[in-house]
Amino acid sequence: MDTEVCVEQSKETGREVNPWLIAIAVMASTFMEVLDTTVVNVSLPHIAGNLSATAEEATWALTSYLVANAIILPMTGWLANHFGRKRLLMASVAGFTVASFFCGLAPNLPFLIIFRIIQGAAGGGLQPLSQAILLEVFPPAERGKAMAFWALGIVVAPMVGPVLGGWLTDSYSWRWIFYINIPVGIIALLMTQMLVFDPHYIKRRSTVIDYTGMGFLALGIGALQIMLDKGQEEDWLSSRFITSLAIVSVFCLLSFLVRELTTAHPIVDLRVFRYRSYTTGLFLMTVLGFVLYGSTVLTPLLLQTLLGYPALQAGVAMLPRGLGSFVAMPIVGILTSKVESRRLLIAGIVICSFSFYSFSHLNMNAGYWDFFWPLMIQGSAMGLLFIPLTTITNDPIPKEEMGNATSLFNLMRNLGASIGIAAVTTLYTRYQQSHINVLGANVNNFSPAAREILQDTRASLVARGADAQTAANQAYAVVFGMVQQQATIMSFNDVFWILTMLFMLMLPLVLLMRKPKHQRGTSAMH
Repeated sequence: MDTEVCVEQSKETGREVNPWLIAIAVMASTFMEVLDTTVVNVSLPHIAGNLSATAEEATWALTSYLVANAIILPMTGWLANHFGRKRLLMASVAGFTVASFFCGLAPNLPFLIIFRIIQGAAGGGLQPLSQAILLEVFPPAERGKAMAFWALGIVVAPMVGPVLGGWLTDSYSWRWIFYINIPVGIIALLMTQMLVFDPHYIKRRSTVIDYTGMGFLALGIGALQIMLDKGQEEDWLSSRFITSLAIVSVFCLLSFLVRELTTAHPIVDLRVFRYRSYTTGLFLMTVLGFVLYGSTVLTPLLLQTLLGYPALQAGVAMLPRGLGSFVAMPIVGILTSKVESRRLLIAGIVICSFSFYSFSHLNMNAGYWDFFWPLMIQGSAMGLLFIPLTTITNDPIPKEEMGNATSLFNLMRNLGASIGIAAVTTLYTRYQQSHINVLGANVNNFSPAAREILQDTRASLVARGADAQTAANQAYAVVFGMVQQQATIMSFNDVFWILTMLFMLMLPLVLLMRKPKHQRGTSAMH
């Protein structure tokens, strides 16, 4: 074999291991974990009804998972060195699978939330562990193909989640969205046991545990994640609860940074930021998570509120993006060995910006195909975004630092996604309120267009047998409904215009990144 890790495995097992078998082993559980971040969304009303909880209470089944997941993510590199990567990976898969089983058995909401926390904590390390293993078992020149395989799971799983969750809930029960993890987890566990082994540089560097840093990190990330998830619901800083979370988050995260920079045995090694390409790539991945995951919330919202799609059909309408990614990513994986990665990344930013720009010009006549093609283009562009960005960002990182680097990389993508979802939802709501106020102010007897619509609607209702007063009230209700529809499409356009501009601002940052040393392609950027 042509990789160092596979040689190490050959010494231990007496045979060589195909890196693609290792890729399947680690990605099976990772796909399952990423899927669980969205698969529960469409099932929340059923969970709430079945467990005698309100819809607002049921959302803690989502929040608890995301909080536990975010807390564990940055610690994964340290945990792998402290306990061993294979041992940690197997414990994570086993914990996630067992927690999924008990989530499916949940007799009440508190029981479900407890095991969702365990599920999120166990699954938190799967993404960085799988990425680190793939970056190591494949030779540097083949990392593009490995990252195409990894990105396929990371990008497609959140899109498949709502559709799968809706189908399982409608056809069987919401409990099956958890039970379906069990056979996948068992297979992943067996494959990991047989195929994955620790390289020689995975070793415990110190017996000292930075409990102070760990505490600051857990409190800071946990408070931030809850604040982002509940902020819009509680009207942000007008809520004492959200304000308190913001203060706790800022204090703990600043204290964590100071602690990690001054302690001899940090839980998260921040020295990895000395690599310029890595630091720039981390920022770009945060913005990428912000824009892409924010848009995944906004588009189904418009499909349901404006076009009247049921939740499941809205999920199906979003599938072109997953289809575009599924087709494009293997192609981009091959291209990374032939074309300079920064060129591919620039192409991805431009193409994805075009798809967002297309969404910023929709009107009330928008139909299915007005969503299909921009989503297909956007999905195709994701391969040009995730694969080159992951490859360039991690290229300068030594193998012994890879676990720590991938932990931070995945943390920032997830935090970017959480911030993006919170920001997009808030902007959408605020713009909608603003447009309703402006448009509604013009619905009066001094507006010829408004007066004509009101008179025609009133006359139509009277002709159907309504009395004059009822017809007048209903006419105003009809016109207000039209105002709401126009305000909805206008706010949707406004937010997508902001996302387009934000995406385009990423272009100059690509030039700060160095050309990957292990790139096969001969083209260069200066």
